[in-house]
Amino acid sequence: MSEHKEHQEDVKDQDAAAAQEAAAQETNETAEEKTAQSTNEELSPEDQLSAKDKQLEELKDKHLRLMAEFENFKRRSIREKMDMMKNAAKDTMTALLPVLDDFDRARKAADENDKGDLFAEGIGLVYKKLYNTLEQKGLKPMETNGEDFDPELHEALTEVPAPSEDQKGKIIDTVEKGYWLNDKIIRHAKVVVGK
Repeated sequence: MSEHKEHQEDVKDQDAAAAQEAAAQETNETAEEKTAQSTNEELSPEDQLSAKDKQLEELKDKHLRLMAEFENFKRRSIREKMDMMKNAAKDTMTALLPVLDDFDRARKAADENDKGDLFAEGIGLVYKKLYNTLEQKGLKPMETNGEDFDPELHEALTEVPAPSEDQKGKIIDTVEKGYWLNDKIIRHAKVVVGK
């Protein structure tokens, strides 16, 4: 019972404090209103009107400046985004240029010597260099043959009868490799699935 009385007293104290705060706020608001009225009463209606017009002009000016700053910010952001998109592949392209140069040299050497074996060996070296360069940029091929078919990772081109029972629902052959770029799929693997 005493806890109930204490709770009631706490509620009364809180109500009294809230009432005092409201009264103080009302007194402050009334004082501000009187000050504003006395200031307005000292000015003639024409002066009050010109003061309001001046205040309105200042607000309009502030608004126009803010709008102009915002438009400039939008334009600058769009321009920066477009520049970034144009140059996004710059690093990759720069890294691939030596590979392109190697292809040109290999083709030129094969044309001059008429040796297909030399060209094939050159192409193998260039392929390794290209593969290593792309791997350094975060490219990783998907391992698919013998794996379970996952529609989120693989695109089934066709289904063929599985050579054995344990290969049902698994990938029998990969027609086109899938690739990850920094743990994000950039191309799904095109596969043949056993049924």
